[in-house]
Amino acid sequence: MKLTKFLGYLGLVASILVGLGEYFLHYSPEILGHAEHYEFFKYVPLENLTTGHFLAVIGLPFYFAGYIHIYRMLRPGNETLARLVLAIGFIAFAVGGIWIGSRASIGNIVHLKEAMDASTYQNLLDHYTNHMEVLVQALRIIIASLSVVFVIAILKGGTHYKKWMAIFNPIVILLLVFSTMFWARDLAKHLAPIAMNVTHFILFTVSLYQLKTKSYEIR
Repeated sequence: MKLTKFLGYLGLVASILVGLGEYFLHYSPEILGHAEHYEFFKYVPLENLTTGHFLAVIGLPFYFAGYIHIYRMLRPGNETLARLVLAIGFIAFAVGGIWIGSRASIGNIVHLKEAMDASTYQNLLDHYTNHMEVLVQALRIIIASLSVVFVIAILKGGTHYKKWMAIFNPIVILLLVFSTMFWARDLAKHLAPIAMNVTHFILFTVSLYQLKTKSYEIR
């Protein structure tokens, strides 16, 4: 249990470091309403892009530890489903790592808009959209798939989780975070740029709480 707990805390470290990195990379008071053509980046200082890039890159590997924690929590119920969640989680953050590592570069390109001709600038944006931004859509599908398997594994029983943990699957939490754009836009300005990290901070926190509860039951 100690190793499982330690891995869960590493997952929390990942969500905090990568979350801070994404916040530096994406946040400005103008974040909402300037999504088209990545225009929001022009409001993000260049030094923030650099800080955010390295925080995210440093923190991202700890997400893999976090998913080993999830695997160990699910394993007593069904080894196959637990391994499938682990594999999909690894794929998700391999894809996410490629994407987050590209954000400082596209941000810098947006800052250089006035220094290049319009055709070259648009070609760079189109290339980025086709090769990197498409990964965000893939990531959402991957996380949705992971969530389905996660829920099935928990509802089958035998895991270290209470069955109510199925409610706290990543896609449901992610949708809740994005829903703030409709009922709390001032909060959404801060949460939307780091939505996946907020999602996993909540996921690992609740998972560690259940592990703590399980430990007390064993005693």
